[in-house]
Amino acid sequence: MLFWGTPSYAVPTLDALNDSGYEIVGVVSQPDRRRGRGNQQMASPVKQRAMDQGLRVFTPQRIRDEGDIQAELKSLKADVSVVVAFGQLLPSTILNQPPLGCWNGHASLLPRWRGAGPIQWSLLSGDSVTGVGIMAMEEGLDTGPVLVQERVAIGLLENANQLSNRLSSITAKLFLESMPRIAAAGPGVESERWKQLEVIKQEEIEGDPTYARMLSKKDHILDWNQSAMDLHRRVMGHYPNAFSSWNNKRLKVQATEPLDEELKSKLSEEVRPLIGRWQDGEHEPGKILACESDLGLVVSTKTCPLLIRQGQLEGKSKALGEVLIQQLQATVGQGLGVGFNI
Repeated sequence: MLFWGTPSYAVPTLDALNDSGYEIVGVVSQPDRRRGRGNQQMASPVKQRAMDQGLRVFTPQRIRDEGDIQAELKSLKADVSVVVAFGQLLPSTILNQPPLGCWNGHASLLPRWRGAGPIQWSLLSGDSVTGVGIMAMEEGLDTGPVLVQERVAIGLLENANQLSNRLSSITAKLFLESMPRIAAAGPGVESERWKQLEVIKQEEIEGDPTYARMLSKKDHILDWNQSAMDLHRRVMGHYPNAFSSWNNKRLKVQATEPLDEELKSKLSEEVRPLIGRWQDGEHEPGKILACESDLGLVVSTKTCPLLIRQGQLEGKSKALGEVLIQQLQATVGQGLGVGFNI
C-alpha cells in the first residue's frame, strides 16, 4: 500500500491502516513548509507521523512533473494507493500504477464540494449535513465514482476544527471497512473492478456538482453589515482565523452564537436568556450592545445581535467571556470593524 496525505486530517487514516497490519511501502506528502509564529521550516503532520513510524517518505514539489519520483514509486510495487487530503492532482501515470487502484477519502457528500476546503465551505454555506466519501480516483478533480459515503449532521455551534476531527475519524473508519472489499475485487480492467465493487457514478447521485474554491485572507474578514447567521457561519467556517478590527488591531473572533429566537433550542442554555433583549436591526451594525461578564460581547448586526464568546486580540492569547472583555477594555457603544486594513 502507498499512502498519500499531508495535513493532520489524514493522520488517523494512516494510523488506522498501519495499526491494522497493512504493509505501507511508502508515504507521499507535501514538501516541508514554513509554518507557525517562528516561520520555521516544518514537516507536514503526515510526514512527521510517517517518520515516527519508520516509514519511507517522499515529498515531491509537483508529482506530475517529477518522473524520477514517479518511477521510484512504481518500483515499490504497491497494490493500492490510499489518498487523504494530499493536496496535488495525481496524473494518469500515477493513477494507473497500483493494480487495485487509487482511492480517495473526501470530506463531503459528493458531488457537493469537490476540491479544496470542503469542510469550510459546508459550514460557510450553512449546510445542515455533510459527510465522507471513499471514491475511485480519476484525473478530474474529485469526479470519480463513489464506493461508500457516510452522512453526518452539522451542529449550529460546530466549528471547522471540530467538524474536521469528526470527519477525519470517519474517513479512517471507512477506509478500514473498504480495504477488504477493494482487495476482494482484485486487479483487472478498471471498469470491471468498479462494476464488481458496485461503485456509484457521481452523475447518478442527487445534486449538482459544486466546487470548494481556495479561500483567501479577504474571505476571513467579518462584515458587520451582514446578518448574524452569515457572520456566525463565517466564524465557524474560518475557525480560528475569522477576524474584525478593534482599535486598529486585528481581533480574531473564534466562537459566536446568533441571538435568534428561532435558533433558541440550538444555542447554549446559558445564552438563551439574552434572546429578545434587543430589537433586531435597530442598532448600527458592529456596535457593542452589552458586555456580559460570564458570556462575552453582544454585537449588533444587520439582523439579530451576535454574541462573541471567544476571541483573540492581536498580541494576546485567546480569551473567553470576562477575560476577553478586560483585554479589549470594551464598553457599550464602541464599534468593531472600523479603521483597519489587511
